[in-house]
Amino acid sequence: MNRKCWKYVLLLTFAITGAGCREDLKDPDKEVKYKGPVIENKDVFTLYSDSAKLMIRMKAPVQQEFEGGDGVFPKGFYVEFMQQEGQVTSTMRANYGHQDKGKEIYFAKGDVQVHNILKQEKLETEELYWDRRRRKIYTDKFVKITTPNRVVTGHGLRSDQNFENYTIQKITGVFDLEE
Repeated sequence: MNRKCWKYVLLLTFAITGAGCREDLKDPDKEVKYKGPVIENKDVFTLYSDSAKLMIRMKAPVQQEFEGGDGVFPKGFYVEFMQQEGQVTSTMRANYGHQDKGKEIYFAKGDVQVHNILKQEKLETEELYWDRRRRKIYTDKFVKITTPNRVVTGHGLRSDQNFENYTIQKITGVFDLEE
């Protein structure tokens, strides 16, 4: 009888010990996932071409790439747009940028400036979208355009990416610079 009792005690001990060692499974949806950049590049220099002709040259001090391919330019970026002959026609700069890689849309923020070198015109705004696929730039924010003879202010702008043909959605002021 003592031996039979000993077997039950031993079996009960193993059952309690085995149940106590079981690790609870965690819900993967509730796990904290890393959302920061997976790659960070410094002194980035990117070239975009069309039919083997250089069309866009882009520079950035830092580019961070996230899971899914989207990119961030936390220290800003600088872009040069070119004609077929390789001549720089316009430039764009911003203090910050975000790239939606799937849609090929860049969001520029903070002291955004676009210069049309050929027409000597400058666009200034705080936010601007650049649709690389459609070759357009646009914003709904306040804009200021300076030409050789006038300054035009307004809200909202639609233009080609070279800033050659543009429309201000709501003009709020026109100031002639010539006397």
